[in-house]
Formats: sequence, structure tokens, C-alpha cells
Amino acid sequence: MIVTLSKQKSRVTEILVFVISSFFLLVTLFPYMYLVLSSLKPPNEVISTNPSLLPSVFTLANYNALFHQLAIGKYFVNSLITAMSGTLLSVFLGSLAAYGLTRFASKLGNLFLLFTLGVRMTPLISVAIPMYRIIGQLGLMDTKLALVLVYTSINIPFVIWMMIGFFDNLPKELDESARVDGCGMFGTFMRIILPISLPGIATTSIFSFMLSWNDFLFALLLTSTSAKTVPVGISEFLTAYGLDLGPMTAAATIFSVPVMLFSFVMQKYIVRGMTMGAVKE
Repeated sequence: MIVTLSKQKSRVTEILVFVISSFFLLVTLFPYMYLVLSSLKPPNEVISTNPSLLPSVFTLANYNALFHQLAIGKYFVNSLITAMSGTLLSVFLGSLAAYGLTRFASKLGNLFLLFTLGVRMTPLISVAIPMYRIIGQLGLMDTKLALVLVYTSINIPFVIWMMIGFFDNLPKELDESARVDGCGMFGTFMRIILPISLPGIATTSIFSFMLSWNDFLFALLLTSTSAKTVPVGISEFLTAYGLDLGPMTAAATIFSVPVMLFSFVMQKYIVRGMTMGAVKE
């Protein structure tokens, strides 16, 4: 009897958890669902006094208008190149710095960590003008290289703090064994430490990529035509004469796909990556 009641309570708890989780999932997904469905509505239904979730007729008119009014393909490629390059550079350099800080602990290293934390906590808007002047003096205005350098610099502090937690959990005996086999410090980092830290690298890469991919501030300041990215391009639909919301929803839908695909590919590492560096073994 007691066992039966226990099973019933467990079943009720599971159902309750499922219902609550489903509710919050729907609340979370609703804005994105509305965005995607709005992009498939006729242009006159996107902004309406009587809005509805489902379009009266499914159409690709907004996507057609998007590709005719905006060089979305070029902007998309620019966003992809700058975000991926910035992510790769920041993850590699930040991981290398974090590895050095964990293997050569010192007071100077601790001060450097505090400095990187301060940099990370600094609002990006406060460094926008200095970045603008530096890029201008380097002659890199309106170039993809400028955005890559900026994204790398603003992501490195985050990467360092994330990866230090993972490297701290790796036994130093790994380094010693590699050194006995004739492997140098850089070789140890590349051949042993990085492969073992793949969950942390994947998680850090996702967050770094999202920060670079969604950037509007620096892309607006540092580009004008040739290196313009999708967020800046989408803003062109907002003018003094009105808001062309139909193509904007289509552009936003397309713009969300790479992050979703990247997260989907890396999802098996996300949970391990978020918890692995949080517990000191």
C-alpha cells in the first residue's frame, strides 16, 4: 500500500513537472514562433490592428522583398566570417592564456585575472570611441579585419575566465607525462589539453559566437558598406518614414538559423561544459 502511494505521488510529481516545463517552454518559444510565422504572412498582415498568430495565407513575399531591397547575402557572409574568425581567435588565445595562468600561478597572474574580470565587467559602450579611434588610426575602417580584431579583444576576457575552471580540474601529471615523452609546453597544450577540454571549449565557443554574431554597436560604428553585417543591415528597414516590419521579420528569422545550428551541433557538450569547470575535483 505504501509502495503504491509512493508510486502514485512520484507519477503525479512527474506529470506536474512536465506540465510546468511545457508551459515555460511555450512561453519561451512563443516570441520566436510569432517571429517566424509573421515572416510568412502577407505584408499587410504583419502590422495589423487585429493581429493573429497564424497568417491567413502562407507566403514568401517578405523574403522576396528582403532579397530585393537588401544585400542580405553579402551581409550574411560578412557576419559569418567576422563572428567565426573572432570566435576562433578569442577561444584559442584565451585558452592559451588560461592554460598559462593555471600552470604558472603567481601574484602577477592573480592581478591579471582581476584585470580581465574588470575588463569583462566594463560596458562595451564605454570603449566604443577608443575602439573607433584605434581602428581609424590603423586604417581598417569598413573592413572585416576590424570587426574580427574587436570581437577577439572583447571575447578574450570571457574565454579566460571560462577556461581557467576547466584547466584547474586537469591534473598536472598530464603535463609532466607529456614532458617526459619530449613534448614541449605548447605541444602539450595543443595535443593533450585542448582535446580533453573540448566540452569547455564548445560551451565557450557558443557564447563567444553569439556575442559576436549579435553585435550591432561595433558593426555600426566601424562599417559603412563593404563590411556591413546583418544586424546593421536589418536596421535599414527602420527609416524616418516608417518601419518595414515584414522584411525585418524575414531577415531576423534567417539571422537566427546559424546560432541554432551551431548550438544544436554542440549541444552534447553544453551541459558537461557548464558543469565541468564549476566543481573543483
